[in-house]
Amino acid sequence: MRRVVLLVVVPLVAVLLPAMAAQAHVERPSYWPDPKPDCTVSPCAGGEVPTARTLASALQTGPAGQTRVVCQDDSLDRLRASIATARDNGYYIRPSDHRDFSAAEADQLLDINEKLFARCSYHEIQKAVTASGNNDRVVVMPGLYTEETSRSKPTLDPACEQYKVPADSGDPGALSHDYQLHCPNDANLVAVIGRGPDTGPLPSTPREDRHGIPNPGPCIRCNLQLEGSGVSADDVIVEAGDAGAGNGGPSAVGHAKHVGIFVDRADGFVLRNVTVRHAFEHDIYIMETDGYLFDRFKTYYAGGYGVLTFVEDHGVMQNCDAAGNGDSGLYPGSGADSTDDRYLPFYPTYRFSQVIRWCDSHHNTGGFSGTDSHGTHIYQNNFYDNALGYTTDVFTAPGHPGFPQHGNVIEDNNFYSNNFNPFLPDSDVAPFIAAPVGTGLWLAGGNGNEVKDNHFYDNWRRGAMLFAVPDALVCGPPPLGSDTPVPGCSLLGISTSYNNTFHGNTMGVDRDGAVKPNGVDFWWDAFPLTTGNCWWDNSAAPGKKVTSSPGHLPGCLNGTKPKLSIGLGNIKNEVELVACFAGFTLAGYPAGSKLGCSWTKTPPKPSSGQTLAVDTVKQSKDFASICASGLAERLCAPYESVLTRVLGRVTGLVESLPTLLQSRKAVASAGPLSTFTCSWWRNADNAHQLGMVQRIRNFATGRVDGTKTLGYGAGMSDARATKLFDDRCQTAGAGPFALYKIYGAAAPFAALG
Repeated sequence: MRRVVLLVVVPLVAVLLPAMAAQAHVERPSYWPDPKPDCTVSPCAGGEVPTARTLASALQTGPAGQTRVVCQDDSLDRLRASIATARDNGYYIRPSDHRDFSAAEADQLLDINEKLFARCSYHEIQKAVTASGNNDRVVVMPGLYTEETSRSKPTLDPACEQYKVPADSGDPGALSHDYQLHCPNDANLVAVIGRGPDTGPLPSTPREDRHGIPNPGPCIRCNLQLEGSGVSADDVIVEAGDAGAGNGGPSAVGHAKHVGIFVDRADGFVLRNVTVRHAFEHDIYIMETDGYLFDRFKTYYAGGYGVLTFVEDHGVMQNCDAAGNGDSGLYPGSGADSTDDRYLPFYPTYRFSQVIRWCDSHHNTGGFSGTDSHGTHIYQNNFYDNALGYTTDVFTAPGHPGFPQHGNVIEDNNFYSNNFNPFLPDSDVAPFIAAPVGTGLWLAGGNGNEVKDNHFYDNWRRGAMLFAVPDALVCGPPPLGSDTPVPGCSLLGISTSYNNTFHGNTMGVDRDGAVKPNGVDFWWDAFPLTTGNCWWDNSAAPGKKVTSSPGHLPGCLNGTKPKLSIGLGNIKNEVELVACFAGFTLAGYPAGSKLGCSWTKTPPKPSSGQTLAVDTVKQSKDFASICASGLAERLCAPYESVLTRVLGRVTGLVESLPTLLQSRKAVASAGPLSTFTCSWWRNADNAHQLGMVQRIRNFATGRVDGTKTLGYGAGMSDARATKLFDDRCQTAGAGPFALYKIYGAAAPFAALG
């Protein structure tokens, strides 16, 4: 039996997919908005985080715009009941933020709502939004809003075909800004389209420099505020799925649209005091917008993200609750890199482009995620009861600008009890990413991140993890990368996992001083020759020591000499990453194989004295096989003496997957990729299945963009992709899963073979 070469160029791709929060969602070619205010409207739109207007000001008349009120027949009855409950018991902004409600507050809120009700002329949110213009506001009174008119709109209306544009990969199914403008409810329950049609043609090929939206139309709904008028976000519910599920699951139950509330180029947008739930992909989604504020909101059980922000600037999410999402609760992807690695013509001074604060993100596969997340301040949040509390990563699916991830500050948060296992068969959350159950935070290939003054406790596997991701994912030979030269990128090089710092964190102790240990506090792959990663001034419980793997972490003289930190390799940790990769490659994604990888198993509580059984012999053999194949010279060199002993017993891994498609002929299927799901796969014949596999491969191996084109995305063989879809689509509840998402998530683990 021949030795099987694991089908990647560099094995550390193994660790990437679980952190790949972006899930390769199909985007139009996207650009960071101009950060300067647009003063063609008055007051100017963008250029800063907008300030929310008070609810009482909605009753005032003046030059600040028109108020449109949306209500239902029982809105006042609902409000009175909510006020009574709040007076007796208080109310929750989020699970950790309970507030009292005074008699004066109750009287004022009821008075305002009675006056709003007298002015109500809309019963659906979308109709009020469509009628609104710049500086206007839409006030939504208490009620359950299923938006029946929007639900009835056709998806992929042939009349809108003319507005489709190629994605970065060339796939014709991306929805342009003009598509969203003319067909706002194809994919969205409620759509806020902030600008008019593009004033000129789109670039024939997407620009390499993604700073500045090409030919944006004029503001038509900039400075718009959309808000609920109840006591809390619980009183106004935007329901994108099955209302009978309440705030519970399963993920995307009864979904009617892909997105609950979609916001496109609406500079100066404010959303507050509403709940959105059960969308197929994202409950709230904003893109190409300069200036947004999401305040006092809740999102529950979306198939993908609770909130997705994409290529944003001057944004704040605050006072929120996000739970039950298949990917993550909060996702700021490809944000403007406005900190120390900034593009000076656009961002002359250091600042954060986005802030996430005072939120609880829990019972998701991931609490926070962000592919190519940049310049984001994550402050005073709670990430708990997830499989993985926090992840950033650098795997940039086609159309995600900004490689590599850089410059987040994670400060004064609580990462605790992230031991939820969505991979169990009775889980109410359908996981769409892999994750190491029991982990507070990991940085998968990021640079220049600062993790400081946080509390990490009761994470049964690890508190915080840091590891490198190889350049081969970006600029290696196809399908992992591209033959096109990429400046600063080398096939055997590592451009990530530099200059990350962890300091002032409290490990294994909660805010009240109770001892609640992590499995291991800090975990580092110590990838050879990565530099500048430093740990100092982190504390444990009285009488305890901070635990780590490896046992010694560089302190860099309290962070003053980062050059003293040089990765020298850690074979124990590397073989774990490689073994999990092998499991995903050969046994399917996202659960992988439990033989050599324990990530989908719930670790025992650290104080129990039990350990999680892992086949370390198999891990070592997998790692040794990769090194023997000559695929990871830089990684393997420090371990040559150890591997020599292992290789003496290794004859290789199992044969690779059989070629399933040799006798098949492909038949193409028309339509956007987002419409082809597991339900379609189950009913398609072999020829149409093969045609779809090949089309998705062409999409997935498209361009990866930063300031310049950086390479191409990952693909896999037709045989492997077919087996992936066969396995993934046979599971209960998988019918609505989009095939391109399944492929995009799994592709980094398998090259063409």
